[in-house]
Amino acid sequence: METRTAIHVEEAMERLMSLKKRGPVEYVPILECEGRYLAEDLVATHDVPPFNRSPYDGFAIRAEDSVHASADSPITFQIIDAIAAGEVSEKTIRKGEAIRIMTGAMLPNGADAIIMFEETDEWEENGQPYMALKRPVEKGTNISFKGEDTKQGEVLVRAGTKINPGVMALLATFGYDAVPVVKPLTIGILSTGTELLEVHEALIPGKIRNSNAYMVYAQIKQAGMVPKMFRQQSDDFHDCLTAVQKALQQVDVLITTGGVSVGDYDFLPDIYRELGANVLFNKVKMRPGSVTTVAELNGKWLFGLSGNPSACFVGFELFVRSLANYWNHSRKPFPELIEATLTKSFKPNSFTRFIRGKVDYQNGTLHAVPVGLDQSNMVAALSEVEALIILPDGEQSYEKGEDVKVLLLNHCSGNETFL
Repeated sequence: METRTAIHVEEAMERLMSLKKRGPVEYVPILECEGRYLAEDLVATHDVPPFNRSPYDGFAIRAEDSVHASADSPITFQIIDAIAAGEVSEKTIRKGEAIRIMTGAMLPNGADAIIMFEETDEWEENGQPYMALKRPVEKGTNISFKGEDTKQGEVLVRAGTKINPGVMALLATFGYDAVPVVKPLTIGILSTGTELLEVHEALIPGKIRNSNAYMVYAQIKQAGMVPKMFRQQSDDFHDCLTAVQKALQQVDVLITTGGVSVGDYDFLPDIYRELGANVLFNKVKMRPGSVTTVAELNGKWLFGLSGNPSACFVGFELFVRSLANYWNHSRKPFPELIEATLTKSFKPNSFTRFIRGKVDYQNGTLHAVPVGLDQSNMVAALSEVEALIILPDGEQSYEKGEDVKVLLLNHCSGNETFL
């Protein structure tokens, strides 16, 4: 049996990230880029607005013509043109003249202020339209100036950002009809265990349905990668070895769930040895998921995650997702780290614990709230998990009301270094 030496989480992460690499760029049509990751910075290709324009419906005037306007002595303006959004007036405003202008329309020559319709009185005399103004208007009033939102050449969204509806709007605004995105990794999922049933199969004594594969499938999708499910394997060494060999021919990364512990039927360590894989680590000082194993073979990554649901979940979030984030060009590949106040006490442990939980804001304080039972085989509470509460190893207990560090999962802004 292979000797296992437990290493600290930080060291495991350092070894893992020694394999990190950026994913290649591919271009996709804008309608196909939602949910993908930008492979290059999104840069403004022009000013926004691209010209001085009106943010309201009103009249374009010269501010100097309104200096003496008052309620008792309104100033009359002759209306010489009307501009709809998308149109450009060929006329230049002179003394005592105004142009009707709609929201978004380009400011006409000679104008330096906009007065909204509701602040004027309009009438027509001998077929000529006029308007009167009862107060002075300062130069620049109600004008949206060229470039006040965005300047040409400005970096708006960094590479590594997941494309959401807001990013889509920016891509369209600046003419990115073909979008540079990261080519995703194909990640295989291979579950092992004679005790496993398929989802559609009825329960029988001694068997359980395979929940891990579907959980990991969703985690892979959430990380912006392409999942590929393989047929689950019973506890037979040669069958598992053959399945792993075939799977590695079809994927960039292979995740196995189960078979990494030290039981009689935990074959994955022997399979890695048989393959000649470079094992980075096979035991980590963490709960849950101490048996998490990571290896590399011919440029491909192998993750041996625990068969226990909570341990499998945590192993993915800490290790697989961090490597995936870096592949997706993130400058901060690790989950965001914050401080929050514990709502429950915990006894000391010789391994660092990652308590499944969530963060709640109450009375001006962030609270770290554990969810469900703190056992690696528990699955029910995983639907509520939004964060991992970190309790470092040692002889000290952690008391309710104490401040601790918390990793926020699936958060857009992470850390440059782990913990």
